[in-house]
Amino acid sequence: MYDVIVLGAGAAGLSAALYATRRALKTAVLNKEFGGQTATTLAIENYPGIDKIEGPELMLRFKAQAEKYGAEILDNPASSIVKQNNHFVVTGQDSQTYETKAIILAFGKTPRRLDVSGELEFAGKGVVYCATCDAPLFAGKDVVVVGGGNSAVDAALLLSKIAKQVYLVHRRAEFRAEQVLLERLKQTGNIKLVLNSNIDSIYGEDFVTGVKIKDLITEQTSELSVQGVFVEIGYEVKADFLPDCIKLNEAGEVIIDAFNGTSCPGIFAAGDATSVPYKQTVISAGEGAKAALSAYNYIQGVAQGAATVDHNLDWS
Repeated sequence: MYDVIVLGAGAAGLSAALYATRRALKTAVLNKEFGGQTATTLAIENYPGIDKIEGPELMLRFKAQAEKYGAEILDNPASSIVKQNNHFVVTGQDSQTYETKAIILAFGKTPRRLDVSGELEFAGKGVVYCATCDAPLFAGKDVVVVGGGNSAVDAALLLSKIAKQVYLVHRRAEFRAEQVLLERLKQTGNIKLVLNSNIDSIYGEDFVTGVKIKDLITEQTSELSVQGVFVEIGYEVKADFLPDCIKLNEAGEVIIDAFNGTSCPGIFAAGDATSVPYKQTVISAGEGAKAALSAYNYIQGVAQGAATVDHNLDWS
């Protein structure tokens, strides 16, 4: 019997494991892809206290610190959760079962992929899924952004200040992005729109050197010489294994309260899989810590917030 089982070994999950184990809770982390989206980032320069670090290295530090205090990191993602009396039974993909008093959902979001030749081969080698994280690495280079929503247009605008040339590839003639962003797009000289088109393939050597574009109207293909491909076609929460008691919002994200509680008592959630609006490593880490502290209070039978507010502070 575990006190806490954390589903996910990214920034939120490993932070939750650290805080749970430091509260002497027997904790296991069921992991699918170690490090989450942070581990796919070549360089992180906006994590407080660290000038610059590679994403995988930062996640290895998170992991080592959690393991130092006793967290068990298991490469066995959850396939189902069942409530039994006053505890939960989590089944892994290998059919192994684990019993626990509380659960922290921290399995993150999965970026939608292009599913084209070369995408997986060059992931982290020019193909990236977070402009906020990796844009500075492409200073003075030519890049392509794929997508037609707010995130794609916002990524193109961000990259226009850093890269030499930005190509924005969209499969339709019209964008879904907000009008204010589109107006800024029209006024930006180094962004070229490539409409009614798809990425057909991505190629390179050690890193990306170009892409093949297919015109969806003429069906003709052409090539663009670029060093970066920013995939901004959205993210999805793969939550089909969650019990029915967990409420999701319209985006498929787990709805949480101020203490990271879900609609199912005893199950908490943190990070990109939740309804928290901003998806950044530092935010996920903080949310993971909150979820662990709330899980601790739940196990101890303490009302949420009662053990975390310092009533001696002067709030006036």
